[in-house]
Amino acid sequence: MPVSADQRHPTITVLHSEDRPPGLVADGIRFATGDTLRDALPGTEVLLVWDFTSDAVRHSWPAADALRWVHTASAGVDRLIFPELLDSPVVLTNSRGVFDAPMAEYVLGLVLAMAKDLPATVAAQLRREWRHRESERVAGTCAVVVGGGPIGRAIARLLAAVGMRVELVGRRASEGVHAAGALPELLPRADWLVLAAPLTEATRGMLDAVALAALRPSARVINVGRGALVVEPDLVDALRGGRLAGAALDVFAHEPLPSDSPLWELPGMIVSPHMSGDVLGWREELVEVFADNLARYRAGEPLRNVVDKTLGYVTGGAS
Repeated sequence: MPVSADQRHPTITVLHSEDRPPGLVADGIRFATGDTLRDALPGTEVLLVWDFTSDAVRHSWPAADALRWVHTASAGVDRLIFPELLDSPVVLTNSRGVFDAPMAEYVLGLVLAMAKDLPATVAAQLRREWRHRESERVAGTCAVVVGGGPIGRAIARLLAAVGMRVELVGRRASEGVHAAGALPELLPRADWLVLAAPLTEATRGMLDAVALAALRPSARVINVGRGALVVEPDLVDALRGGRLAGAALDVFAHEPLPSDSPLWELPGMIVSPHMSGDVLGWREELVEVFADNLARYRAGEPLRNVVDKTLGYVTGGAS
């Protein structure tokens, strides 16, 4: 959608934590942390949420007296979907496209690691223990991928490339995509359940005790979407009870994952610190996406990756 700027060089505020966007140069730019954002927002027309794990935008919103456009350096926008922003005319864009291929590679890596029992191999190596065993093939197994957007589709393509049968699930049915309502009948077929959906009211807590009970005991779960897609106590119970073969979580309800969380030591569990999309050069790519949109904003041209604030993601493609 087009957004016309009142000036050629709008005042830009960047919300950051320890690191700042590399190579970002623009006139009228301010830098703020979560503690100083409220003071920086007055007069700000463009807000770059570089620290996309922060809730500072929500808390500082009353000071946003001139804001017209918010861009987040992430694909997910759940931390920015709050009533005041929803009810405002402020345009919200995300960094869709940066994370698709890296996250698909990461998911494939997790599938291979679990099927080939690589965690046990590394553990045995550290003990200098020679313990021969057999591993599993992934070709011919069934992966149910929840999330019909670019990330989910990239995951589906890569898993299919190694011979896996993939069932893709989105919000609504389209070519090659099942509607969300088909998920219960797909779960019993799944050897792998991959969650790559955005966090919305419809997806929050989707993997609960009922959904877990529908999976085979030999199935494994991978979550690279949002932590709140999974009811973590239900997952803990399923793994402890031997009703699920394993899980790999890259995202969690609370991050960093507390040191006393049972998820650290569950059988068949792989824990990673929200890094599935973070590859060498990813920060520079995020800056390029914002810089391209900033040039469009200054020229009064349509912005890319405009989020439908009522849905919580970019439309115009599969969802």
